[in-house]
Formats: sequence, C-alpha cells, structure tokens
Amino acid sequence: MSRRDPPVAGVLFDCYGTLIDILTDERDIRTYRCLSRWLLYQGVRIAPERLRACYAGRVREAADRTGQRYPEVRVEEVFAGICAEHSIWEIDVGWLGAETARAFRAASIRRLGLIEESRRLLDLFGTRKTGAVSNGQRVFSEQEMRAFGLYDRLDFVIFSSDLGYQKPDLRIYAAALDRMDLQAPDVLFIGDNFKNDVDAPREIGMQALHIEEAWHRYGT
Repeated sequence: MSRRDPPVAGVLFDCYGTLIDILTDERDIRTYRCLSRWLLYQGVRIAPERLRACYAGRVREAADRTGQRYPEVRVEEVFAGICAEHSIWEIDVGWLGAETARAFRAASIRRLGLIEESRRLLDLFGTRKTGAVSNGQRVFSEQEMRAFGLYDRLDFVIFSSDLGYQKPDLRIYAAALDRMDLQAPDVLFIGDNFKNDVDAPREIGMQALHIEEAWHRYGT
C-alpha cells in the first residue's frame, strides 16, 4: 500500500465539478431556439420562448409534487409531457421525451471535458470499492460519463433522478453505502461542493474531502 493511499475501504465521487468539468446555460434563449428547431423535425411545434417557459414551469410543478425537501425530477418525463401537448403528428412520447432531454443537454452545453487530476485519483483508488453520487439526470449524465470512460471504471453510479431527491438529502448517501456494503467511517467522499460533498457526508459519518484538497493530499 502506498503511503499516499487513504485508510478507507471505499471512495465515492461527485460527478460534475469533480470528475467532469461542465458549463451549461439552461436559461439562454439560444438553447431553446436550437431545441425548438430540432423538435419540429420530430413532430413537435413549439416556439422557443414558449418552450423555455413550459420547461421551467413544468420542472417546478414536478418538483413541488414530490414533497421532498431537496426534490429531483426526471426531465425526460417533463419533456414527454410538453411534446405530447404540442405534437403535430403521432409521436412515440416516451422515446421522444428521452431524446428531447438529450438534445436539450447538447444545446445547453457551453463547456464539457474530463478533469485529469480526478482521473488520476481514480487510478490511485483503483483497488478500493468506488462509486459516484451525482445530482444529475441519468437520461444524459450516464452517457456523458461513458463518453469519458468513467462510468465503467466505477462499481456503480447513483443519479438523483433515480431516487427523486438530491444531495444533501442524507438518504442518497445511505443508498450509496448500501450499494458498497460498507460502514460510513470506512468510506471517503470527494466532491467540489462543501454542503453536498463534504458537510453532508460527514454528517452521516463518512470521511470527506473537497476535490482540491484531495488533489493536494494525494499528489495528483
């Protein structure tokens, strides 16, 4: 065992800002102009301004219906509803909801890349049980992780859209511990958000480090 190795049996990572560097703009009307044009070829006619207003409103409504303190929705279901209401010919609502979510993501991205220092952390912790816990949408986040070769390097990935609630809800960390079959003190959580990735994991009993501290501590 290297002297740099942490005394833990498992390591959990946040995704965005930790493993993947990303910048999106879901308010920019250009995002919705692009998506509106794409939707027209799928049999859905909706103006960009209307699409932006519908999406924001439906997400808020869906989040409110969950009754959760830190709610999460599935954006593919939101888009499926919008597509169904604005279709101009018969469409496969379930399929189109998922594809619209992915097209929306592509239109909203302004920057996307792998964080090399964190990839080296994965190399360092390769003999441990590893997983990721992300406030993300599986419908497109899984593909982003696969595109950068991250998804299959981890034992599992939990996205908040799987559960209906987000970090810092303590249940999401408990779900990860169940997947690892480890006790909280034996697991290190690494992420870029102090509230979600440091304070909350420590509250449940895990070890936790901000990503920059982890880079410094383990020499990546």
